[in-house]
Amino acid sequence: MTDNAERHVRRWLRDFVVGLNLCPFARPLLGAPNLRIAVCEETQIADLRRVLLQELDLLQRSMEQDVATTLVVFPRALRNFEDYLQFVDEAQDLLIESGLDGIVQLASFHPQYRFAGEAPEAASHFSNRAPYPLIHLLREGMVSRALEDFADPEQIPNRNIEALSTIGVDELERRWQALFLR
Repeated sequence: MTDNAERHVRRWLRDFVVGLNLCPFARPLLGAPNLRIAVCEETQIADLRRVLLQELDLLQRSMEQDVATTLVVFPRALRNFEDYLQFVDEAQDLLIESGLDGIVQLASFHPQYRFAGEAPEAASHFSNRAPYPLIHLLREGMVSRALEDFADPEQIPNRNIEALSTIGVDELERRWQALFLR
């Protein structure tokens, strides 16, 4: 499953994140060796916490040129979106307890991602959908440097919503299913 999970995540990065320009900062890392995709095959919450802490430690101990950012993928766990959100809250607590708040930030993605207050069928949900539950560990310094040279970064979510709505849910769903066919 690890190989399939990594392959699906790389397709998602290529076709959705970069292909739809959902994250204008992702393109340089797409094929870079310092993009780490850590597939966690564990299913128990205690094991997921352990793996997340190991990945936070690795990111902290590594130079940016060696590990720029890490996607921790959970293909066998956290399938229920509410369970996932609870784990993301725990992950944020672990980040703070580890003394990494302000050094590393978390971004969350899930196959069933739904923004509160949005219609269940809204295209906007696809901006945070990934093939598997995952937590993206980002270096704050990299994020800050990327934002320095980007006009109106606070408009990224609005641009994403507009772009995804223009494409439409049916086409997004078709593209989503294609991630798993190849």
